[in-house]
Amino acid sequence: MILQSVDIKPNGAIPALHTCDGANVSPHLEWSEVPGGTKSFALSCFDPDSPSGNFLHWLVVNIPADKRDFSQGGKTGGDDLKNDFGGRGWGGPCPMKGTHKYVFTLYALNTERLENITKENFVAVVEQKMLDKAELIGKYRRK
Repeated sequence: MILQSVDIKPNGAIPALHTCDGANVSPHLEWSEVPGGTKSFALSCFDPDSPSGNFLHWLVVNIPADKRDFSQGGKTGGDDLKNDFGGRGWGGPCPMKGTHKYVFTLYALNTERLENITKENFVAVVEQKMLDKAELIGKYRRK
């Protein structure tokens, strides 16, 4: 499976538009080469460089199997769960200091719905239902 974006090149800079220094608009994402048997998708975006080591910026589950992209600032078509900023949906990069990586991971799942998902149980639940996954890493440093 391949995950890409017109807004973020692999290991490239995340434009300020998508951060706390801009309009905090979610980036465009698109995926292809989806495995047969996919019944839904899930998406996460974590900052492994945060003091906690896993600051959650975006967590979406129950994305329909026929969906292949999120438009910039658009709706996901799934269930947007709470991020570590305390809101639902995208919470853009806002690192205190230094350059941080942001790991977007899309999971193709063999189930139509995930229930009772939290940040804490997300990986364990998804790994049991995962057919494939794809990553895209972007970077951001505040000026």
